[in-house]
Amino acid sequence: MNIIKRYFIQIRNRHIHITEWGKPDKPIIFCLHGLGSTGLSFIEIAHVLKDEYRIISIDAPGHGKTTPFERGEEYEMNKMADWLNEVIEVLEIESFYFLSHSWGSFVSLFYAVKYPERIRDCILIDGGYQGKRHSKQSVEEEVAYYEDDFEQVWETWDDFLDLVKSETLNWTSLKMEAAKDLALCSHHHYHWHARGKTAAHIIRAMHKDEAEDIFHKIESSVLLLRATLPEGQEDNRKKTADIFKEKTGGEVRSILKTTHLLHWDRPEIVVEEIRKRWG
Repeated sequence: MNIIKRYFIQIRNRHIHITEWGKPDKPIIFCLHGLGSTGLSFIEIAHVLKDEYRIISIDAPGHGKTTPFERGEEYEMNKMADWLNEVIEVLEIESFYFLSHSWGSFVSLFYAVKYPERIRDCILIDGGYQGKRHSKQSVEEEVAYYEDDFEQVWETWDDFLDLVKSETLNWTSLKMEAAKDLALCSHHHYHWHARGKTAAHIIRAMHKDEAEDIFHKIESSVLLLRATLPEGQEDNRKKTADIFKEKTGGEVRSILKTTHLLHWDRPEIVVEEIRKRWG
């Protein structure tokens, strides 16, 4: 898998699972995945950049092999930012480039407001700009949807894999490694590694803490790479991306023919932007 190492650290009596690529003397890219994913979400990007950067990617609480939080309040954005800083300190990271996807990008923005001195630059992958106040779903409607979604069960690995494959526009052997990280097998059936309870806590936290309310406080430079598929979401995506650009002063790039899993659809675009901004 071209991974240098995978290991655990411990914070607040909980295990946090870390994946690293690259060499310790290189500039650090710290990666935070989206809801339902794991640290291997960034495997293709890391595979290309492993000789140029030290890439550190974590499994967020309740995801992959990282212990979930016990209380829903711990998933609230400012508390997540404080927890993330504890992880950064244990890993002895003084400064880093922040690469994040989806929910992870919302967390990264709250982190950037609380701990701006640590961040050298941010790239958000289709996240951090889709404010819940612009959603047509109520919090309880969205919670119910994700609870059901994350509690699905598949009878075979192939059935589970077919779903994962359907969510991206292309498939590779590295994505297969990431897909293996997404499933747990229990009683000869497969289900998501993250549970419905975790998803519900995160959705409630995203409704409670609106990133749009802190856009004006972000000091770090920010690039948002936003998806353009499905086309039916384009109007709302453009609306919220324009708000993001105006209030953060950041840059927004619309990446044609990409879904929400933009870094799986077009990892080469993300690599190109990293080399352009951080090289």
